[in-house]
Amino acid sequence: MIDDDLKLCRLVKAYLSPFGFAVEAAHTGTNGLEKVKAENFDAVILDVMMPEMDGFEVLKEIRKFSSVPVLMLTALGDEADRIVGLEIGADDYLPKTFSTRELLARLRAVTRRSHMSAVNAKQEENDSDEITVGDIYINLATHEVEKSGEKLSLTALEFDLLQCLARSAGRVLNRDKILDEIAGRSYDVFDRSIDVHISSLRKKLGDDFKNPRYIKTIRSVGYMLVP
Repeated sequence: MIDDDLKLCRLVKAYLSPFGFAVEAAHTGTNGLEKVKAENFDAVILDVMMPEMDGFEVLKEIRKFSSVPVLMLTALGDEADRIVGLEIGADDYLPKTFSTRELLARLRAVTRRSHMSAVNAKQEENDSDEITVGDIYINLATHEVEKSGEKLSLTALEFDLLQCLARSAGRVLNRDKILDEIAGRSYDVFDRSIDVHISSLRKKLGDDFKNPRYIKTIRSVGYMLVP
């Protein structure tokens, strides 16, 4: 927390600690910036009006080297100040008249979004070339698919359907989600036609239509690739 109000820093620290947050405080923009550079924080609570460097300047410097979530505090109620903060990289904004419960909720929200972004980025990195689900192997670079070591001959649409299901193996995808995933690839596909292509894909996987091992139909919901 970067704020020159020592009492507020103590209050925030005392409130957040029981919820699992370890809070460090800096009382000038310069000192706060040094701490952010030196340590790995999950989030920064940043005041706007401070000596030496105001919060906007601190935020600009932070964004040169870090994407850490920043929740800005201000005594200023002007909408223009909120917009400036968001435009230069703040993740959320609170006036200094905030309730502690609202601070907690917003802090949890920005850290959760940051965590999910990191997880998704890592997953994309790991899945950039290959996906393996059970005995199904998918090579995204060469568009090759193997089942138990044997190559399968899939159409471009079947390949994209399979990789879409494989990226979310164990989770049900409805038709709209599947259409969103393969959108923009010049396929003449609509809602119900997904069923036909899934049926063809099942056949090539050697799936039992009555008791599918690979692609399950979740009635009235969608499809799931069994992990």
